[in-house]
Amino acid sequence: MSDPNIDLYVKPGCPWCVAVIAWLDQKGYRYREYDVIDNEEKFDEMVRITGQQFAPSLRLHMDGMVDKILSDFGVEELVTFLEVCGLEPD
Repeated sequence: MSDPNIDLYVKPGCPWCVAVIAWLDQKGYRYREYDVIDNEEKFDEMVRITGQQFAPSLRLHMDGMVDKILSDFGVEELVTFLEVCGLEPD
């Protein structure tokens, strides 16, 4: 099985993060989850790639394409983002 295409940057206890994680798990998406409170390097990476400090933030890697970024979002925005990007669950 290949590596997940999704890097998910979250903050513990964040209700939007909890909801996004639950939705991704329910739908069968694989992702790498980074706690940006516990991991300063990943916090800095999130700020660098998104230009802001809000979670959840997501980076989508797709072969042959520039990474796509979604920041400070809820489940509804995530659903639309993944549909537009054409990413199906694993």
